[in-house]
Amino acid sequence: MAFVAALRIILGMPFRDVSRLVAVGVLAAFLAACSTPPAPAPPAEQQPTASATPTEEGTPVPTSTPLPTRPAYQPGELVDYVAQNGDTLIALAARFNTSIEEIRSANPIIPDNATTLPAGMPMQIPIYYRAYWGTSFPIVPDSQFVNGPAAVEFDTQAFVDAQPGWLRYYREYASGSIRSGAGLVDLVATNFSVSPRLLLALLEYQSGALSEPVADPERATFAMGHPVTRHRGVYLQLVWAANLLNDGYYQWRNGKLIEFERPDGQIYRPDPWQNAASVALQIFFNQTKTLDDFHTAIGPEGLAQTFVALFGDPWENNEPHMPGSLTQPELRLPFPPGQLWSFTGGPHTAWGQGQPYAALDFAPGSEQRGCTPSRLWTTAMAAGVVVRTDIGIVVLDLDGDNDERTGWVLFYLHLEDSGKAAVGSVVGAGQPLGHPSCEGGSSTGTHVHIARKYNGEWLDAAGALPFVMEGWTPVEGRAAYEGTLTRQGHIIRACTCSDAASSLYSQAPAVALPTPVPEDTPEG
Repeated sequence: MAFVAALRIILGMPFRDVSRLVAVGVLAAFLAACSTPPAPAPPAEQQPTASATPTEEGTPVPTSTPLPTRPAYQPGELVDYVAQNGDTLIALAARFNTSIEEIRSANPIIPDNATTLPAGMPMQIPIYYRAYWGTSFPIVPDSQFVNGPAAVEFDTQAFVDAQPGWLRYYREYASGSIRSGAGLVDLVATNFSVSPRLLLALLEYQSGALSEPVADPERATFAMGHPVTRHRGVYLQLVWAANLLNDGYYQWRNGKLIEFERPDGQIYRPDPWQNAASVALQIFFNQTKTLDDFHTAIGPEGLAQTFVALFGDPWENNEPHMPGSLTQPELRLPFPPGQLWSFTGGPHTAWGQGQPYAALDFAPGSEQRGCTPSRLWTTAMAAGVVVRTDIGIVVLDLDGDNDERTGWVLFYLHLEDSGKAAVGSVVGAGQPLGHPSCEGGSSTGTHVHIARKYNGEWLDAAGALPFVMEGWTPVEGRAAYEGTLTRQGHIIRACTCSDAASSLYSQAPAVALPTPVPEDTPEG
């Protein structure tokens, strides 16, 4: 604990006061693109300080002192910043109301090809003041937001069974079967890639699901505090919450959000030093709490206190799940060479609605529109092992550890059940995974939907580390599903019309595929 406290103080100090040994060590690791530096907890300036208030009996009771407010900085003034897990120059420029060029000028050590910045790297950022910045209190680290490495050893069912609350007795039908309360949490955590610990902490904070043996019917029906009839029940409340959390997390992570509106019409601007998980929770509580309760929920005595009571201090021994200088492995297009396919969907949501815009869509050439059967194959963009399948879903793990919460993962949606690769299948790049279809999710035409995750975090298709396949780089459009693929001056436009301007061929090496079964011939 003493080491963690000291580290927080060191990382919160101005750059000029940090030991040259520490600064140079972190920067050297970044430039070498090697292992991830140790994870810093939030800078000391963002931590609430505790004082002791005597009671009538003379026993000191810890109380939180107010957090510091930010000064009105001069335009372009350099402020001290310590890079956080998953930071990119795109996001920092948006949050500090500056530009990538100005950040690079102030930090010339940053390489031209920088993707993610290494957690712990001291920086100076030119800031342009925006009024009414919100709290600087960090609720939970980003590693405890995603369903990533920090969740690998966590047993949701065992944890819920050990609690006295009503969630351990709860049962509900979802996704084809009757599931326990813990099973519902795991289902949503897996689909949205949101930490089961965070979902449990929110259920406890919002409805006492882990501590109250008898559920209040109203609170249990709308367990996440979202009293909308179409979202009745724990499962749909979890789905709603995870969707909202992801939208906020990835908007902040990717520099697409700098403010949101309170129910009373006031504008709330998250502190530029905030981490993505804390901003996502601010947006969540903005939807579920009154003004006074909102400030409590996002402060030291709100959800943060509940999380610590359930799982311990999340900032202690925090390991960042996003390394500095992250690079994507080489990927093929998701269909065989020699076949004409269409780019039918530019960057759009990976799962659910809203952000992250991590997914792209491709459809096989066909004379018929709509949901028509296809005997063509969707293929593996890289070698890996199939770790999960579901209705329309195949998840391909590239690091071979059989866990989609760690390392690089490719997500495929809308694959026909017939002929789909089974869990445990080891496939090479270019080998078949299944036939494109309309199965799973929502679709109006036969196609395949693809997205990427690294250590449980969805990656924007057109972000700092774009979803490049065979040299084709996605560019985001003005709205979801719009956009282009570009390569050496050539541009492919996303369009469900599947016209010549949206069509392309794979130029990857040919791989032997199963012989297609004619559509008028019974299989088997």
